[in-house]
Amino acid sequence: MTPLAHSRFATVTVLGITQTLAWASSYYIPAMLAPAMANDLGLSTQAVFAAFSICLILSALLGPWAGKMIDILGGRPVLVATNLIFALGLACLGLSEHIAVFLLGWLLVGVGMGAGLYEAAFATLVRLYGTQSRNAITGVTLFGGFASTVSWPLTGWLEVNYDWRIACFAWAALHIVVGLPLNALLPGLKKVHPGPSTQKSVAASANGRGHQAGAANAAPTAAVSVSAPEPRITSSEHSPPALSARRSLQASLLLALVFANTWFISTALAAHLPALLQSAGLTLAGAVALGALIGPAQVAGRLMEFGFLRHLHPLLAAKMATLTHPIGAFLLLVLGGPAGMVFAILHGLGNGILTIAKGTLPLVIFGASGYGHRQGVLMMPARLAQATSPFVFGWMINAWGTGALVFSSALGVVSFAALWVLGRITRA
Repeated sequence: MTPLAHSRFATVTVLGITQTLAWASSYYIPAMLAPAMANDLGLSTQAVFAAFSICLILSALLGPWAGKMIDILGGRPVLVATNLIFALGLACLGLSEHIAVFLLGWLLVGVGMGAGLYEAAFATLVRLYGTQSRNAITGVTLFGGFASTVSWPLTGWLEVNYDWRIACFAWAALHIVVGLPLNALLPGLKKVHPGPSTQKSVAASANGRGHQAGAANAAPTAAVSVSAPEPRITSSEHSPPALSARRSLQASLLLALVFANTWFISTALAAHLPALLQSAGLTLAGAVALGALIGPAQVAGRLMEFGFLRHLHPLLAAKMATLTHPIGAFLLLVLGGPAGMVFAILHGLGNGILTIAKGTLPLVIFGASGYGHRQGVLMMPARLAQATSPFVFGWMINAWGTGALVFSSALGVVSFAALWVLGRITRA
């Protein structure tokens, strides 16, 4: 099987397809299968979602380690391994007759999510293309925006016509017959062997020291440094100026806060949008119809990022995107149900752009070196927020109805303020 060594378009297409599969077979299946799982295993639906939350927490803890592995090995071996892990976890879910095997299945799925979702794909692209990865990241998210569109109808059809276990087995099979072969086609990292110019520089360095021991020590060091894989850098690429240690820490904390806030909002709305719109006065059918607009709106936001927004600094695009949810929520709170469509579209647009910002902002602020590990660390709070948001926001809706949007809107405004401060830090 020949790797896609030269075509960036082909690499983006492969990652886009495999990311759609990864998201569709993990993040989105509880919404369709949780009631059937609970009924078959004698559990409550809340217990199934609790197991899924444990899966998300595990994925958060594994993120930095997975990113570091991609920094060292490249994305291909890590992503191929996640296809096997996803398949094994989904098979365990399908075979589970007792809670222990059921929980083991979700834990394995959590390992796959920690090393196989967007952060891993972004790190793979940065490892291959360095600081010129923004458009490639956008391209992958254009595919991934349709994950729910693929997952929910297919999973629901399999569950209704066959069984929830068959649905799990089907997704597991797709990881083996589709995901694994495609990820195996991704470009690998090439070792750069020392050529004549490198050997001359090594000899010159040794002679400059003026003793034989220096020459003996210099050659192995040079061999290690030139064979260590580094992100591909071209003459047109520019690394961002290095931040001081204090400003780097400040920037990291601000980014982690923004990512946690935006993932809380995104996951909360994914779990509770129909209930929220019903609280605003819409019927269930109307709420479901408006909820279907989120996916296309996210893709539209990513197309905007791929189009005219790519000429703007990613920080400016992210600041604009953090305000779309608060603006839509304000209209829904003031106007009620008639503003539901505007709210759904604005929320989807902002969420689509912010998904890309999670990949591009760390790249433009910190550069390509060590991107995978840094991305995993920055996303840990976001994954933890993701794990808790369905329960927290569900409680808020039960207690306050649409008033829960005041809290989510406040998170959006805080994110805007954090990005504004981040801009001042990086400019300084």
